[in-house]
Amino acid sequence: MITRTSRRALPAAVAALATTALLAGCTSGSGGKAAPTTTAATSATSAAATSATPSPTPTAKPTGAADPALKTFYGQQLAWAPCPKDPQNEADTSALQCASLKVPLDYTAPATGTLDVAVVRNPATKADQRIGSLLLNPGGPGGSGVQMVTYSPKDFDGPVHDRYDIVGFDPRGVAGTSPLKCLDDQARDGWLNTDAPGDDHGKQLADACQAKYAQVLPFVGTRNTARDMDVLRAALGDQKLSYLGMSYGTYLGSLYAEEFPDRVGRLVLDGATSPSFSLVQHNIEQSAGFERALKAFAADCVTKNPCPLGTDAARAPQKLADFLDGLKDKPLKTSKGRTLTSSAAWTGVLSRLYGGEKAWSGLRNAIGWAMVRDKGDDLLTLADGYNGRDKDGRYSASADAYTAIHCADGATDAPVGEQLQAALTDLAAKAPLVSKHDPLSSLFDPDCRIWPFRATEKPHTIKSAAAAPIVVVGTTGDPATPYAWAEKLAAELGNAVLLTRDGEGHTAYGASKCIRASVDAFLLDGTVPTAGTHCPTD
Repeated sequence: MITRTSRRALPAAVAALATTALLAGCTSGSGGKAAPTTTAATSATSAAATSATPSPTPTAKPTGAADPALKTFYGQQLAWAPCPKDPQNEADTSALQCASLKVPLDYTAPATGTLDVAVVRNPATKADQRIGSLLLNPGGPGGSGVQMVTYSPKDFDGPVHDRYDIVGFDPRGVAGTSPLKCLDDQARDGWLNTDAPGDDHGKQLADACQAKYAQVLPFVGTRNTARDMDVLRAALGDQKLSYLGMSYGTYLGSLYAEEFPDRVGRLVLDGATSPSFSLVQHNIEQSAGFERALKAFAADCVTKNPCPLGTDAARAPQKLADFLDGLKDKPLKTSKGRTLTSSAAWTGVLSRLYGGEKAWSGLRNAIGWAMVRDKGDDLLTLADGYNGRDKDGRYSASADAYTAIHCADGATDAPVGEQLQAALTDLAAKAPLVSKHDPLSSLFDPDCRIWPFRATEKPHTIKSAAAAPIVVVGTTGDPATPYAWAEKLAAELGNAVLLTRDGEGHTAYGASKCIRASVDAFLLDGTVPTAGTHCPTD
């Protein structure tokens, strides 16, 4: 779990594939460049973060490989080499190969600059039966596809890896592809864990990002990353794209299908979100999902002995929320001298709801240490893992990528006045427990109201009737991407089938052998699951 705040679509690699090593950082084959390589002078904008500048948006119908200006990008050959050794990674990466893909910084003006996209592949184990490449995205935005492959190279062992090269890449602004890290580690500690964010809380981050990455910020949106995926598809030698996207990765896959319907091969979208939602609507419904999951956890807790929430299922959720909110006035010290604030405690609790019932035992213990023994270490450790903070106090760049990508995706139409009050009323009605701590942060996550760049991207319904069939996977008890979103996306795409996991937790591919078998059959043989198929959780 490598992102910052709690009420959003977490990168799904941990929940889906038990990829716990994603908590640590990773060196990619691109060398982790912090800025684009420019072929023409590109000056950084001097606009203040409070003065929004429209972000360039490529044409609605890009010509892709047919565009003469993009010919060199689509025709490039990847220079595969052994991946650099990462001292934090204990997995055997000897079979992996790393490379760097060159893409335009701005697809409307390809000659003005380029980015180097970090790529890794785990070659198919049965080369004589190879189908092609399977691209992965673990979610976020901010999740590293390179780390997803390098830290867990055996996660796809079996029929899929036998016949596919498993390929991970880092989207724009993430890890090895011009990573965005706007605040230093000490500043981020305070910024993340404060229980009293000031009026300039969002502006602090926006100004820091603007000062360091003004050249890149306008171009990190998901639509540009979808176009990068098509360049990568061509460089890998695949006529069609095969793809498994989780959580936010379902939005990336949906945009790809919209941009390149004739290039869609076998797309699987697990833990779906609908692009037709505004960010505020998204956050309200997601908060409601966590509210439901919190109550499910509490109801299970009171059946166990011991349970720090007591034995009354009706009162247990409120008891937990009151304790977490009470940390505003009485924060807990930890053994290393740090403080467990209310904000950090909420982050730690909600982060474990992604893991479903298998994570509830550990969460129950962490809450017990805090509520009964006044020891906040375990909850703070959970929050650190979610926020991407290692034991030495160093943060990954995922949190700033999360904000920059969301804001570049056009999440800028914030309600004001009566509309704001109506949104806050709706939030309080649907998620009174998880939103009471900080309603505005729940509503504006991330806070794009003062972001320095404004994209023209708007919430809209994506249709993919012209594409090959797409498999959408939803989980009935998913807190981060509620099941209704999967139903909605499958219906909106127009040529998609919904596959359902019954149970708790975020995403389904790693939580159900039945789901995995159905998805694998689709990836390997093109067998589309029967509409209405439900699978149990293992």
